[in-house]
This record gives sequence, structure tokens and C-alpha cells, in this order.
Amino acid sequence: MSSRTEHAYVGWIRRFILFHDKRHPEDLGEPEVSRFLSSLATERRVAASTQNQALAALLFLYRDVLGRDLAWMTDIVHAKRPERMPVVLTRNEVASVLAELDGVEKLVASMLYGAGLRLLEGLHLRVKDVDFAGWQVVVRDGKGRKDRVTMLPASLREPLRAHLAVVEAEHARDLRAGAGCVELPDALRAKYPSAPREWPWQWVFPATRGYVDASTGERRRHHLHETVIQRAVRRAARVARIPKPVSPHTLRHSFATHLLESGSDIRTIQQLLGHKDVATTMIYTHVLQRGPLGVQSPLDRT
Repeated sequence: MSSRTEHAYVGWIRRFILFHDKRHPEDLGEPEVSRFLSSLATERRVAASTQNQALAALLFLYRDVLGRDLAWMTDIVHAKRPERMPVVLTRNEVASVLAELDGVEKLVASMLYGAGLRLLEGLHLRVKDVDFAGWQVVVRDGKGRKDRVTMLPASLREPLRAHLAVVEAEHARDLRAGAGCVELPDALRAKYPSAPREWPWQWVFPATRGYVDASTGERRRHHLHETVIQRAVRRAARVARIPKPVSPHTLRHSFATHLLESGSDIRTIQQLLGHKDVATTMIYTHVLQRGPLGVQSPLDRT
């Protein structure tokens, strides 16, 4: 599991134990799990995805930690999954937001919009994943642990080359100082012992400061933290006076919508976004500027 998943699961298990007055999970079972999950929907009114995460954490606790299989619970009150339209910016609004950014923040935001990346997909890019010759970016271990290929915008090729030259020089200084390591996914560190210091495995957008990994003692540099980009994009939208709730993910929504406006095939957009089901991609047909389903109002025909 990723460290984020581990942290989330531990949090839900802790809440479950506190909910039942600190009783040991061994003494609890299906009724207590159902009561806890139902309370999330009825009392805390959490989103359906949040309730599903809590359920996954408790199933992991009982199956993989305590060695017990929980019987299927039919009496859970499920949180309702709201159907909301994504926030989409016009092309001019995107340009206005990007104009208020500079440096690495602008480059990351431009990648999110230009390649349709999720925020963490952009920040998790490694040097080897950027294919300048093939004009493409390889997204590794995206949502659902799937890899995919998306476009590398022509307008970002040279800015990205210049950025990587600066990052490579910084990496060389780290190596001379006895640092320069990077976290590797899964068990690759054991398979390739020298890889953590090699240039192809470094983050495209590294953090400004390093840290010492407690488990290995290595002096590493993490990728840029997502809150840096989140704050920068929100601030840029506010300065640009965009009357919409704008986040980095809004740039991904805008990418898909603008491709549809340009006549791109829905299946192609599905592949670029990494959606498992084309129905997920179809939501962007409802937010085109031509109105719901692209139908013209009869008022405009009079």
C-alpha cells in the first residue's frame, strides 16, 4: 500500500475503536461495523467515497490483521453519491489563471491543463517518464494503479527542458553532498540498489528541501508538496477575478472539455484521462458551452 493509504486506514481504525468506547476490535463484529458505517452517513453525512474508504479500512483490519472474514452487512445506511457537474474554465479564464503564476508553479499548472493530469500524477512524474522525442508523458501508477500515456504539449517542451537542466544541476550538488536519493515504488529499491541516486528516477518537480528517511538513513528529496500548487492556483484564480471555485483539478476538467469543443473523439479523451468507463468521460459533454447535451435553446432560434 502507499503511505497515504496506510495513514488513511490507521485513521479510520482509530475512529472505529473510539466510536465503540475503546473496545478491542477482536470483541467487535458485523453489528458494530454496520453501526459505525451507518453513523458516518446519518450523523456525519460523509460522502459515499469517504464511507467506502472507511469500509475498506475495516475490511483490511479484520481480514489481513485479525484473520477474520466479516459476513456481508446488509443493514448499512449508505451515503448518497451526489451527481455534480465539474467546474470548467473557459480558454480565456485558463489563460488568465496561468498568467498569474510563474516559475515551477506555472509549469506544474500548465502540465495539468496541457496533459490532463491529476495533481499528484503531475507531481509524481519522474525524469524518465517525460519523452521529449515521442512528444508524450507516461503516467505511472495513476488512479486504480494503472499506467497510461498522454500528450506532452509542444509549448511546454522548451520550458520543461530548461527546468530539468536546473533540477539536474541541483541533483548533482546533492550527490556531491552525500544526498541525492529518491523514494522508489514497491520493491524496486531492492532490485536496483543504485537507482535511488540515478538521474532518470528523480522527480521532475522536486521539493526545495531534503529530508532523512528514517528506515534507510538516506538523505532524500521528496517531490513538491501538493499544497504548494493548490494554494498557488487558488490565489491566481482570485487575482484573475474568476467567479468560480478553482482548484488544480479544475484544469484537468477544462482540458477534457476543451478537447471535446475542438471535436476530439470521446474515446480518445477517455484514454488520455485514464478513465476506466467512458461514462465517466461523458460527463464533460454536459458542460460544453452549447448547453446541456449540446442542444440549442429554442429561444435562440427565434
